[in-house]
Amino acid sequence: MHIYVDADACPVVRIVEKIAEKYTIPVTLLCDTNHVLQSNYSEVIVVGAGADAVDYKLISICHKGDIVVSQDYGVAAMALGKGAYAIHQSGKWYTNDNIDRMLMERHLNKKARRASGKNHIKGHTMSSGHRFCADRSGSGDPKKRTPEDDEHFSESFEKMIRMVIQNRGGENNGKE
Repeated sequence: MHIYVDADACPVVRIVEKIAEKYTIPVTLLCDTNHVLQSNYSEVIVVGAGADAVDYKLISICHKGDIVVSQDYGVAAMALGKGAYAIHQSGKWYTNDNIDRMLMERHLNKKARRASGKNHIKGHTMSSGHRFCADRSGSGDPKKRTPEDDEHFSESFEKMIRMVIQNRGGENNGKE
């Protein structure tokens, strides 16, 4: 098992590393040249700043049974398609049962924003006066992260790791 983090502006990188280290699971942080990171625990892969370059690199290197941490529903959908597990920085698990609905909601929100003339361009203010939020879920709602958010993510992430470890143990018992 390996953990891959879509680490561009990801607020849970240190939480991921702390929990991964507890279970001795390797972590790879992927970021573009605008978000260069350093880590004493994780491997860091810096990808060119092209549109979705980090997303494509992450998906190209993750495998069945790995865990992907991303706020991007599209990345999560591709990870699930490869048999990996995926979790949002909020702690919400992406699953085959919820990903289609999430992608559809993102699509409809994007379509509604286009129709209302509110363009979401990074670094600019929308017509409503709000700053653009890098949350690619499609909500566009900037929301300050709280310690409770971190605690929720931590609990959910560790629960996912324990579930993946348990599933791997079950798969290896007499099936190989």
